[in-house]
Amino acid sequence: MKVRILFKSIRHAVSGIVFALARERNFQIECGVAMVVIIFAFWFPLLPFEWALLVLVIGWILTLELINTIFERILDIVKPNVHPYVRVVKDMAAGAVLIAAFVAILVGIFIFLPHLIG
Repeated sequence: MKVRILFKSIRHAVSGIVFALARERNFQIECGVAMVVIIFAFWFPLLPFEWALLVLVIGWILTLELINTIFERILDIVKPNVHPYVRVVKDMAAGAVLIAAFVAILVGIFIFLPHLIG
């Protein structure tokens, strides 16, 4: 019985991800970039730690983007007319994704640059 509940929960979670992938442009772009990075990573002899770091950073960005999308959707429902505080909250959530993206770029540089140079 509990296994069935677990599979139902997983099915709902995957449904949410598929929904975002089908309708959210930023999520689509980030998933595309993640796939390119993973394919690119197979060309280099990355250490297990480097792979773990890549997976962690990619997962972090995709998770933050989903959370950002959730904030935006909820705020659009609660406050359809843009209130100044709603705009600030949306901008802050987008800022969190932007910070994570910059960190991911730095991580990518630290991981791939030594392989590209030598």
